[in-house]
Amino acid sequence: MSEEHSVAYEGIAGLLEAVWGEGYLSPGGPEEIAFLLEGVDLSGREVLDVGCGVGGIDLLLVQQCGAGRVVGVDVDAALVEQASRRAAERGLSDHAIFRAVEPGPLPFPNGSFDVVFSKDSILHIADKEGFCVEVHRVLRPGGLFVASDWMRRDDNPPSAAMEHYLELEGLGFGMGSPARYRRALQAAGFARIETRDRNAWYRRLAREELARLTGPLHAELARRMDPDLLEREIGVWRAMIPVVDSGELRPGHLRAVKPAA
Repeated sequence: MSEEHSVAYEGIAGLLEAVWGEGYLSPGGPEEIAFLLEGVDLSGREVLDVGCGVGGIDLLLVQQCGAGRVVGVDVDAALVEQASRRAAERGLSDHAIFRAVEPGPLPFPNGSFDVVFSKDSILHIADKEGFCVEVHRVLRPGGLFVASDWMRRDDNPPSAAMEHYLELEGLGFGMGSPARYRRALQAAGFARIETRDRNAWYRRLAREELARLTGPLHAELARRMDPDLLEREIGVWRAMIPVVDSGELRPGHLRAVKPAA
């Protein structure tokens, strides 16, 4: 890993792992993954993880859920490098495979996977409709799409509070509402579409995370990363809580099936 990428990893990604657990760049840890995958049998199945980050979830899908093979893709090559290293350290390189990809169509043939999974990454993809078409394409007939994402209450222009939060995040978020996801999945050809709201859960959790960032974790993180970057991220959490409280920011789950015929 280059020095530049190492600094970036130890900065934002390192902070997120400190808050959310080793291998996790979004909230909830193994418990939220279990809830997201409730009733889903991954035994021996081939899974695509869109936005794999540092690969913690992919290793869990193999080791605890019995997935036969997980292919994790991400646009951040430094994170993919970390994920590959962690898989190798656990002897799982044949079962958890990671690829850096360019934004755009998924680089896989039609019908490559039994399950397409994503954890809080689709918000970075502005074209939800095109993404759903691609997910449908790479799934085998009868395949499952299951994801969580940061969503918005609706698709109206954001409030001033939301604009402030998005500006501080600085990640080019392209959030959509559950209604927009449902329309996109229907248009792509999916059936049995389900959404589940997780706003109430995260309202509580976001406050716990901020308390840890400003309390027990603060001194450790200040030693590991640029203190100015740390304070900026704390500011992001402070700006996020009001829009979670108002319901404008609504984490949620998605599930849909590609018809067998």
